Amino acid sequence: MQDLEHLAIIWLGVFLASYAAKRTQLTSVVYFLAFGCLMVNIGILPVETTPFIEGFSKVGIILIMFALGFEENPAQFVQGIKRAWGIALFGAIAPFLTAYIVAIQFWGDIKLAMMCGLAMTATAVSLTMVSLRSEGLHRSDAARGIMTSAVLDDIASLALVALLVPLATGNNEISIGQISLIAANAILFFGIVTMLGLWFFPSGSSIRINYLIPFAKRYRHRFPYLERHGYGLPFLERHGVRDVLMMAESGQSTLTILLLALVISLLAHWFGFHPAVGAYMAGLILKQEYFHIDETQQRQNYENCKHVLDNVAFSWIGPVFFVNLGTKIILDVDIVISVIPEMLFMTIGIFTAQIISAMLAARFTGNFAWHESVMIGIGMLGRAELAFVFLDIGYVQNSIFTTSAFYTLMFTAFWLNVSVPVTIKLWKPYFIGSKNLEFQIGGHRLTLSKPKLNPPSN
Repeated sequence: MQDLEHLAIIWLGVFLASYAAKRTQLTSVVYFLAFGCLMVNIGILPVETTPFIEGFSKVGIILIMFALGFEENPAQFVQGIKRAWGIALFGAIAPFLTAYIVAIQFWGDIKLAMMCGLAMTATAVSLTMVSLRSEGLHRSDAARGIMTSAVLDDIASLALVALLVPLATGNNEISIGQISLIAANAILFFGIVTMLGLWFFPSGSSIRINYLIPFAKRYRHRFPYLERHGYGLPFLERHGVRDVLMMAESGQSTLTILLLALVISLLAHWFGFHPAVGAYMAGLILKQEYFHIDETQQRQNYENCKHVLDNVAFSWIGPVFFVNLGTKIILDVDIVISVIPEMLFMTIGIFTAQIISAMLAARFTGNFAWHESVMIGIGMLGRAELAFVFLDIGYVQNSIFTTSAFYTLMFTAFWLNVSVPVTIKLWKPYFIGSKNLEFQIGGHRLTLSKPKLNPPSN
């Protein structure tokens, strides 16, 4: 019964944390972590997590990552890549290098520094979007730029965790052969997932032919079968994951997609990657049109599955992971005081590097206006789900992070999260043009705020 008592305490904390997050407009993850930390330090939750709660939390992170991938629209995501690739690239390189350099200076361990950089790379898009929504800015071009680039960041971070975690956890020194093997596993795994998304999940000859025609026309002389029988593959033209979901439409569609998420998570684990990588990719390759042929029922079936998934992932199973992670923070006054210099350097460095890199990338690679570019830089500051997943991998599961590194990254993520709603609120007057911000650089005047419209002349 002790496990159930602990679960009841955790769920009470999840309820209180969710309420506090709504009142303060901060990400609920911060409060989940804070509650777990409080409960373990006053002795209500145990320092050593029981196997039941540990297993429950692992299920939670798989559900969270699947839900995050499931809510992404693959078509809109692909369309936004052209404008947001620079923001994602430079907005990820800058915080990675900043965290890496700070970690090297303080701890001198290359593997630890790589994981520090990785933990500080992924952006908390949900925190930014909630903050933008509270200011009425969530439908702006800047918000869409933040969304697309943050998702690109997250996917890149998942690919990097697939590559770097095996390197960082290896007992031997990093070698070219080791890197090549892990890179080959990563390419093979993501290739399999891509094949599932493009070939095996959809159904319908038009979808198959769209993928086959360019290949078949180019190499038709090598494949006489295609020349005689057409460019489609008969079985794949008629059947896909939609058929499986239709078989389970009597209330079992959610179970079907959860089984799919678990299978691909196990596949990722089999390739040596974290199951969260597989869960996210499983969600990303599922599309709304797979849920039913009839448009009305398709939408209803999809929304029902999404509602159930969001409920279990973000309301009562998923949060257990973050509360459990918070219990790893044993507050030792000496340790907290000792990491203040590292925390200050890490927080100020990433805050500055993230805003400047994403702002300049948005302006010069995405062609956003200056006031939008600054908002995009601010919106990329948050660190939530993925950052804490990496902290769990590096500290709890593999002991890559030292205690001081773990505390430094936890406090850095906390202050970066707090800065998001604050800086968005402060920048809003300049973003909408009610205030003006100009700089004189040499002989040029740089206006960062939205230009005010000239009043019509009489």
